[in-house]
Amino acid sequence: MASTIGNAFEWFDFTIFGLFILVIAREFFPAASHANALLLGTATLGVAFIFRPVGGIVFGLYADRVGRKRAVALVVLLMALATAGLGLIPGYASIGLAAPLLVVGARILQGFSAGGEFSSATALLVEYAPAGRRGFYGSFQMCSQALAVTLAGLAVYVLSDQLSPTALHSWGWRIPFLFGILVGPVGFYIRRRLQESPQFAAYVRSHPRATAADFKAGIIDARRGLLSGFGLTVAATVAFYVTFIYMPIFAVRELHLGLAQATLPTMLCGVLLVALCPLAGHLSDRWGRKRMLVTAMILYALAVLVLTAWVLHLPGFTGYLILQFTATVCMAFVWGPFPSAVTETVPMGVRATGVALIYNFSVMLFGGLAPFFITAIIGVTGNAMAPALYVSGAVLLSLLSYGIWGQDTSVLCKTRQRDD
Repeated sequence: MASTIGNAFEWFDFTIFGLFILVIAREFFPAASHANALLLGTATLGVAFIFRPVGGIVFGLYADRVGRKRAVALVVLLMALATAGLGLIPGYASIGLAAPLLVVGARILQGFSAGGEFSSATALLVEYAPAGRRGFYGSFQMCSQALAVTLAGLAVYVLSDQLSPTALHSWGWRIPFLFGILVGPVGFYIRRRLQESPQFAAYVRSHPRATAADFKAGIIDARRGLLSGFGLTVAATVAFYVTFIYMPIFAVRELHLGLAQATLPTMLCGVLLVALCPLAGHLSDRWGRKRMLVTAMILYALAVLVLTAWVLHLPGFTGYLILQFTATVCMAFVWGPFPSAVTETVPMGVRATGVALIYNFSVMLFGGLAPFFITAIIGVTGNAMAPALYVSGAVLLSLLSYGIWGQDTSVLCKTRQRDD
């Protein structure tokens, strides 16, 4: 619970912001056309990711030097402040240019805090796992994200279904953000009471005089693992931001569905992810992570390509639902093994920092900015297949890097854990 609660909170916020981007764009970014306002809105969605590597390095170094426990407690409190702030900022009509500037500022603060969340919390979770169960334990990190997606989809669906468009645009969209005022202190309290990771504590006892030079050497020695982990993260992060953040926008703009219809599959697919991620993590402990990850990435890309073309040819809610469900099943078998696979690529002494570098640069370059890039591509070319083509390119990059440098860590980690 302590490891995953902050991560769930982070993803709830990012999902809510993405699902409400059509509303937020009008509220804070008035422009000559709605398309331009949406472009500004998706750029704001992505600006947080530019600052995630900075936060990742700062909190990663903090976690590797001081401990996982202190890092995850500080991260969740900072995220709560930024999220609550988003719910309280007045619109452009009230305070003019200050409104979008404050939104961008809040997103920057979120990006900084989120940068240290995944790496520190995942290292803590995987290091608590018994021998041969890292895939299963690590999968609960993605379970927390899937649960956050479910709750975010439910919130948007209920609010858009029950409120009038006027009420939703004026104040209804703010309600989920204000939950940060409650969730943040609870997450901070739980994480402050957590015991330090046993493996990290043992490492500190055996390396009491580790220097900055030792740390730098550790990062250099781990360069092959960093490259393979970066490639793996590309597919995992693009899967989320295309399937759960951009596709509801796609459903409204290209398939002409209502906001409630566009977000209902998000809620349902979130439930599916919660159920499938632990199964996928468990199977990766038995069958091997690399085999499962490579197969699932290929199936995910093929499913998105074929079903996006089909739903564009015969637009409608049923086709969109089938597309989202099929993509989610394939995505679950990437997400389940992903946290343990990417964490195991980096050795203990530089793990939090290394995973932070892998995760945040990959998310910044390929994931967080995916809605902006896809919106821009469709605007320039008019090709509605852009999301599927973007996914295919990301998966190809992942297969090349992870396929070449990646190792089957589900086999290797059993020996490592026995040694620990």
